[in-house]
Amino acid sequence: MTLTRILVTCIALSVPAALLSQGAEIAFGGLSQDTGLPVEVGADKLEIDQADGAATFTGNVEISQGEMVLTAGRARVIYGADGAITEMQASEGVTLVNGGEAAEAAEAVYSIEAGTVVMTGDVILTQGSNALSSQRLVIDLARGTGTLEGRVRTIFQPGAQ
Repeated sequence: MTLTRILVTCIALSVPAALLSQGAEIAFGGLSQDTGLPVEVGADKLEIDQADGAATFTGNVEISQGEMVLTAGRARVIYGADGAITEMQASEGVTLVNGGEAAEAAEAVYSIEAGTVVMTGDVILTQGSNALSSQRLVIDLARGTGTLEGRVRTIFQPGAQ
């Protein structure tokens, strides 16, 4: 567990019940993304499954597309019939960063065609000095919005941007 995750969890547990909910949609403009941009993947190891053509990257995985960067311990890249990437499944400590916004989770699935990233498992989202946590975050990259689901806890800093 990272220091950031520990601090946010401790602070989130002290938030008044009035700020807690089962789901919340938030502006996610810093993570809006053109899904047509090239995707670059780097890792320590690559295995290709000849049966389905999927590629599994392990060890210090870094996936970038434009300004968006996703890091994880493992990522499986799924290709369509035309050879284009259709989906990326990341696990083992996922962090997604773009501009001043960042999200951490246990796992993430990036659907290129749908333009969505679904992060699950102890999600922590930071936007500047504000922090939110939940069990699931769905990011719509085209609209620049995110929906937190599960037990949502928020920390808003008065006067913060």
